[in-house]
Amino acid sequence: MPNALSSPLSRRGVLAAGGAVGLGVALAACGSGDDGAKDAGAGAGGDAKAGPWSFEDDRGETAKAHSVPKSIVAFTGTAAALHDYGIEVKGVFGPTTTKDGKPDIQAGDLDVTKVEILGNVWGEFNVEKYAALAPDLLVTAQWVEGELWYVPEQSKDKILKLAPSVALWAAETTVPKAVQRHADLAESLGADLKAAKVTDAKARFEKAAGRLRAAAKSKPEIRVLVGSASQDLFYVSLAKMSADTLYFQELGVKFVEPKVNSQGFFEELSWENIDKYPADIIMMDNRSSALQPDALTSKPTWARLPAVKAGQVVPRVTEPIYSYDKCAPILDDLAAAIEKARKVA
Repeated sequence: MPNALSSPLSRRGVLAAGGAVGLGVALAACGSGDDGAKDAGAGAGGDAKAGPWSFEDDRGETAKAHSVPKSIVAFTGTAAALHDYGIEVKGVFGPTTTKDGKPDIQAGDLDVTKVEILGNVWGEFNVEKYAALAPDLLVTAQWVEGELWYVPEQSKDKILKLAPSVALWAAETTVPKAVQRHADLAESLGADLKAAKVTDAKARFEKAAGRLRAAAKSKPEIRVLVGSASQDLFYVSLAKMSADTLYFQELGVKFVEPKVNSQGFFEELSWENIDKYPADIIMMDNRSSALQPDALTSKPTWARLPAVKAGQVVPRVTEPIYSYDKCAPILDDLAAAIEKARKVA
């Protein structure tokens, strides 16, 4: 997926690479949006009062505009979250379509035929197309403090000169906090958080969280391994370092704890040694940048893992779309896997 794979990986590049994808440091709570911004201007997805707009992002920086931004460009997953709150974007960057032209899993419910795709892979961002959209706002995630997800370092300065920017934590947070921050931004842009679609999704999310908590409590012996596969290596992630798995831990799920490398996110294992950690359930990175379980059948050591033989391998949404609508099924799916799991390790 990312060009960073062919060169020495920066910390941000490593996070985008297959095995280490989306493993942010998940401890700190995010900052809150500017309350005054919620009453500003006519938004892209709803009605609000006319006037100046501002929003304090998770870098502690305040984006400002004379009116609520309408020409919005966002990282694909962030755009998908805004869409779930009723806010539409004009352009996206990041994994949007697969090789066969279908929507990437990170596109959620976005109609990918109706947005300008400025870049579909790591390191790709068409600045000329971006400028042509006359952007009012750029929105993306932040996995590493101060760095904008999928905004290339070599063109970042040009890009940031064209419009205000907002960065929201995808790490150093938990799922509920990240969802709330995306909701805060959407509301500032005109979304109605009291709309039935939003409130119903929030109720589903809360119900799913309760189900996962109950499942984990009922089967405390079940151990879950967070994995990601590349052709040469198998990565085992440390649960507390990512927003989703940290939240699962808070709900009581028990995880394998690898001996992580100096970056702190994961341990790299050769395929000969992937049985190092006993696990009853394996959660596998579901993004297009990582090898999926059906591509691992030629790996003998994979086939011999107890969880694989028991059919207890489930997808992991490594980069969640931070809306209640998209996060509720993630909790339900893991709860269902634990409810059905048997001790095999």
